[in-house]
Amino acid sequence: MIKAVIFDLDGLLIDSERISYRIYQELLKPFGIEFSLKEYAENYSGKSAVKNMDFLIETYHLPWKREEGLKKVGLMEKVGLMEKEFLALGVDLKRGAKELLRYLEEAGCKTAMASSSIEDRALKILDQHGIRPYFDTFVFGHEVEKGKPEPDIFLKACEKIGEKPEDCLVLEDSMAGIQAAHAAHIPVICIPDMKTPDRNYADMALMVLDSLSDVISYLQEKAYRL
Repeated sequence: MIKAVIFDLDGLLIDSERISYRIYQELLKPFGIEFSLKEYAENYSGKSAVKNMDFLIETYHLPWKREEGLKKVGLMEKVGLMEKEFLALGVDLKRGAKELLRYLEEAGCKTAMASSSIEDRALKILDQHGIRPYFDTFVFGHEVEKGKPEPDIFLKACEKIGEKPEDCLVLEDSMAGIQAAHAAHIPVICIPDMKTPDRNYADMALMVLDSLSDVISYLQEKAYRL
């Protein structure tokens, strides 16, 4: 029986991955580097900003060190400021997000969010859409030693929500997230954002669905009693 559902944030609840992609495009433009959506989806989607920035610097041999900064502004601070500018223009919820949250609330199912995002950023986005009250607890990247694809963040969510991993369900969009849930021995449903998971990752999931709306149908059809 599923007693709690654990949500990812970026790419799963909110359509923010394209904002991150545009930021990386802007950072690389002065170097004459064309950064494709395919490259972002395959190597950066679903991972923490810090891990992505380190990988970006290493991959393209950029003359930066993350801690030394860019144009006298810390590089991660620069990225944060760029993201705030994009987010100020608005970021949409993914299709079916509110519908699913309402369904779980009415069913008396606990809900948690487990995201690599910075806490203040995540909560502001949730508040913009009025959905923070639907969640019983939150886990953010700074609370665990290792990010996805390691299982730490999902195990922490189970601990905070007070349920065993086998009694929870993770909803994820990325392959790193699927791998993290699988490593934590928590059943996971994938709702892809930019990229459909490779076969070996898809096999780790209970199901790959088109939208969060389909999660309701899946739970009803499988007769999971929440």
